[in-house]
Amino acid sequence: MPPIPPDKMTDAQKKAAAEYKALRGVDPAGPPWSVILRVPDLLVPSLEMRLHNMNNSALSRKLTEFAIFIAARHWTNNWEFNAHYDAGVKAGLKASIIEALIDGRRPRDMAEDEEIVYDFCTELIEKGSVSDPTYARAVAKFGEAGAVEIAGLEGYYTYLSMLMNTARSGVRAGDQPRLMPFPK
Repeated sequence: MPPIPPDKMTDAQKKAAAEYKALRGVDPAGPPWSVILRVPDLLVPSLEMRLHNMNNSALSRKLTEFAIFIAARHWTNNWEFNAHYDAGVKAGLKASIIEALIDGRRPRDMAEDEEIVYDFCTELIEKGSVSDPTYARAVAKFGEAGAVEIAGLEGYYTYLSMLMNTARSGVRAGDQPRLMPFPK
C-alpha cells in the first residue's frame, strides 16, 4: 500500500493527517502511518500509543526497544526492526542480543531485567498468555504498570507489524532487510 497522495485523500484522511502532523511535526508519509491512514479514525490513537511508548513508558528506553525488537522479529517485520535498530543500540542493547534476535535465538548474557522482558514477551507471543511465574517476576521487577507496558508493547507492535505485513511494507529506501522469514 503506497502512501496516499494528498490530492487523493478523503476529507477524513486529510483531517487525520493534519492532526497527526500537529502532534508529530511531520506528515504520515511512510509505514505504518501511511497504511493506518486507510482507516483515518485509527491514525491519531495509534500515534498516541507510540508517543506514550516513547515518552511515558514505565520501562526504560532499552527495555522498550528490546520488546519492540521481539515483536518485530516474531512477525518478521523488517520495517519496524530497522526503524528501531539505531534507537535500540543507542539505548544500550548489546549487539549480541540484537543479533541473537535476528537469528531467532534466545540471547545469552542478558541482564536480569532483559531476561524478564524476553521471557514475558516470548511467552505472550507464542502462547497467548504468560505463566504465573513469568508474570510474578515481571510484577516484582517492574510493578503492575510495567507488566501492562510489556504486554501493551507486544500488542501494539504486533498490530503495526500485522498491518505492515498485510500492506507489504518492506524496508525504507537504502535499507537492507535484517530479518529473514523463519522456515515453515
